[in-house]
Amino acid sequence: MEVLPKVESVKEVTAASTLMLKSNPNRPERAQEVDLSQYPTSYKENSPQEKLLLAIADNFCCQYMHLYPDRKPLLLCPLNECGVQKCVSTTLRPTLLSYPELYSWEGCASFVSEFLSLELLDPPIDPPRHLYSPTWLMQTQRGSCFDFSTLLCSLLLGAGYNAYCVSGYAVKEMCLLNQSLQECPLLGKATEQKRQVKKYSVKPPRDLRSGFEQRQEERRQSDAQAILLKKQQEAERLQEERERLPPDPLLGLRVHCWVLILSGNREVPENFFIDPLTGKSLSTTNKCFLGIESIWNHQNYWVNMQDCRFGCAEMNFDLGDAVKWEYLLYGTTGQSLLLIPDMKKQQEAEDDEEEEVDDPKVFEMPPSWVNQINISQQDMETRCPGGMKVIQYRKAKLEKFAPYLLPDGLVTRLTTYSDLDCDTVKEWYQHRHDHLEERELKKTSNVNIEHFRPGRSYALKSHRYITMAPETERQMDFYSHARADGLARRVEMPFEMTETFEDRPDFIYHRHVVFGKRVKVFGPSNTEVVERFNRDRSKPAGEDVAERIFLVSEDRIQVTYHREDDRIIPAWRNFIKPRDSGDSQNPHSFTPQMASTFQVDPFEKPSKNLFLYEMLVHMMKEEERVALKVKESEKEVRAILGVREQEESSIELHISIYNTARNERARCHREALERTAKEERLRQEEKELDFLAPFLAQLGDPENLTRQAALQLRNDCLADLKQRLIDKANLIQARFERETQELQQKQQWYQKNQLTMTKEDEDEYLAYCSDAMFRIHILKLRLSRHKDKAPQKYMALDERLRRDPRLKATQGCFGHGFDVQL
Repeated sequence: MEVLPKVESVKEVTAASTLMLKSNPNRPERAQEVDLSQYPTSYKENSPQEKLLLAIADNFCCQYMHLYPDRKPLLLCPLNECGVQKCVSTTLRPTLLSYPELYSWEGCASFVSEFLSLELLDPPIDPPRHLYSPTWLMQTQRGSCFDFSTLLCSLLLGAGYNAYCVSGYAVKEMCLLNQSLQECPLLGKATEQKRQVKKYSVKPPRDLRSGFEQRQEERRQSDAQAILLKKQQEAERLQEERERLPPDPLLGLRVHCWVLILSGNREVPENFFIDPLTGKSLSTTNKCFLGIESIWNHQNYWVNMQDCRFGCAEMNFDLGDAVKWEYLLYGTTGQSLLLIPDMKKQQEAEDDEEEEVDDPKVFEMPPSWVNQINISQQDMETRCPGGMKVIQYRKAKLEKFAPYLLPDGLVTRLTTYSDLDCDTVKEWYQHRHDHLEERELKKTSNVNIEHFRPGRSYALKSHRYITMAPETERQMDFYSHARADGLARRVEMPFEMTETFEDRPDFIYHRHVVFGKRVKVFGPSNTEVVERFNRDRSKPAGEDVAERIFLVSEDRIQVTYHREDDRIIPAWRNFIKPRDSGDSQNPHSFTPQMASTFQVDPFEKPSKNLFLYEMLVHMMKEEERVALKVKESEKEVRAILGVREQEESSIELHISIYNTARNERARCHREALERTAKEERLRQEEKELDFLAPFLAQLGDPENLTRQAALQLRNDCLADLKQRLIDKANLIQARFERETQELQQKQQWYQKNQLTMTKEDEDEYLAYCSDAMFRIHILKLRLSRHKDKAPQKYMALDERLRRDPRLKATQGCFGHGFDVQL
């Protein structure tokens, strides 16, 4: 059954091959670059099991080519980096690493797609001749799609997924890693929320408009929408025609490798593919995959026997179905029923001799020849080769950078385009000392939006601005729970400022200020301050202020109270401020005409003049307090802008004290400690090895020694060694005599009590005698060895004293010999 579409001639394939993008032609073969002495034996040689597996695979390929001559040869036993044939299943090395990110398929796929650089297949219609080990990929950070899949499948198998490498055919864009027609995953698409229709809802009021006029208006709107939709569809069609790529002459022939994950393990609900070049998951029915030749894991190898003329949409991935999947080794656990000819003849002879036919000998898949995969912390941080990677999407460019690679902490930059013009630039940062996380620049409106993580000064959360100059349009959001005043948002315009508060004890949630002149907070022109308050349930609604307006230019104050639950309008009071400036001795002049009141309840008694006067005085004080608050707000805005300008002029990155590779202070401190410890250790070793140190200390550590002092020092040193050797010999001799005496006493006791001893006592006596004889023998050997080595130690010390520069005044006065009898 054919998997590939038929090709008319070889010339057609050759001509089409010249149109594809080739890999680097100057790169030499890797097998010639390898120093074989640097690799383990398993990389350079095959074990007996592997040799038998190669024989089985060779026989399998011969039968496969005989039965299916129209299909391409299988990628079963390619060469590794050392030029040795290895089975693709043994090249996989299931590995579980300690990084939590690599415990999910998303993390593994993202790491592999970012860590490696793609080398295109040459030619693109044939599988590669070499399949390199994952350890080689970790060193070189480059490989083909088959190398990508091998490393990814090894990590997924170690994480517990039922993963397989897939060798097949895909479209040109996937094989060449061309994502210029795909949407960037970081661009969120706006989703329309469907309006939920409630079963029980208030009926809308009756529509009293003319039905004829309404239908005419709807017809005009529908005609206008149809014209607009037609123009939009025509523009989209023209855009698609401009972006449409020319037809691929190698469609269906381009070889590609990806990863298949079957459902079951790790709570995977359904089968899906992973493209290792992009790290994205795709459905098994995706049209980008045009066919499958074979799949394999670390236990077995399967050949696809299904029709792939319509892609992989109708493919069945039940590997236990021998009709649809031909296996290399019997069963998924790696037992082979495919015998080589010599084994087959021997099996037939045995079957003829025996009446009962036994099961044929099975063969298990050998273990992986690859060393354990290790990923350093630096590789996890750096990810991309060289620390950066650029990906082109449809009308977008995504740039990724390693942490600490750029001095401003930039890790991701997304640039979107509308036609040929740049539209928006989004940047993501890490480890910034100013806590900046994200910055967005809209080129069309020149608007900057900055987002900060918690912990920075003034609890700033985000900042939207056009320019950093004060008294211009901007919006600042704050972490209200981290501020004492509960400020959540401040919106500033050239002549206005609006502040929003949350969870304030005075229940204020809104303050709006209108400026006349920016010389002062309250200028002589139209200037007002509006404050709104939430409901305070501890007060009656008629006494709980809902809104107060300070009309500074008009010398008026308006106070509006909350509305009662059974009322439709609220109560309010208006005050006119007196023109004279009162104090404690000369109070403000007050007349009833300076206050006007509206009471919702007509039967309620009107307020007295004294109460209204006190309330007016209180409101005037509140106006002064609010003026100070507004000044503080303007001062805070200028302070924030000043801090931001300073931070942008000298950007600092936060480095952990445990990161000694980048933290200069921590590294210098550690090196100083290590240097001090090393010097102390060397001094201690010199002090311990200096045999003249205790004798020089008795003389006061003189810098120069006289001839007489040097001779005395030499004699004392030799005498000390001689005495220590004699003491050691005497100690060994004393222990030897004591052990011998105790053994003789024990033997005499045994002679006396031999007739009355029990079996246990006799066994205990024999064990004691054995141990005693062993100790006596060891002491005798130690004493003999000490007597032999003592003269040698004495002569060695004598020779060292001869060469010691501190005793050079005694040259020619040394004697020889070790005249002490031990």
